[in-house]
Amino acid sequence: MALKSTIYKAELQIADMDRHYYADHALTVARHPSETDERMMVRIAAFALNAHERLEFGKGLSDVDEPDLWLKDLTGAIDAWIEVGQPDERRIAKAAGRAAQVTVIAYGGKTSDIWWQGVRGKVERLRNVQVLSLTDGVAAALGQLAQRSMRLQCTVQDGAAWLSSAEHDPVAIEWTMLKPRDGV
Repeated sequence: MALKSTIYKAELQIADMDRHYYADHALTVARHPSETDERMMVRIAAFALNAHERLEFGKGLSDVDEPDLWLKDLTGAIDAWIEVGQPDERRIAKAAGRAAQVTVIAYGGKTSDIWWQGVRGKVERLRNVQVLSLTDGVAAALGQLAQRSMRLQCTVQDGAAWLSSAEHDPVAIEWTMLKPRDGV
């Protein structure tokens, strides 16, 4: 018998002063049985950093044809495809062909460095792809915020971001840009 996803609820308040985006989102997040708290919270942080009224969670680990997050226009075309973790270069290339913009948010310290060295040559040719690597320890700190029912606040100002809850100190979401999108 297959294990079922665990459902998490998050009330997310976003104050993104860089993009002038201020909104509250009621999120329902399905955590795949093989997914860690860290990965789930990185997905929530990715939502907060890219928030839009049409941004939604894909099936992620449950479906290889969907990203962790995506933004579709009103015709169903994919404007933004967001992957969390360390996808292989074929998956990134496929996403680059299907979406106007692709963002990969890697995490995991040394394992991310090794992953990037393995895919870098092929991914650097993809013009509409950007790759970010979370600073070592950020994913673990985000994982500490995980609860079945969460009230989270995300603040973005001057290129810096923090995610917090009433029960925990704010977590600074810091990253390194490994590859910017061409023209950015």
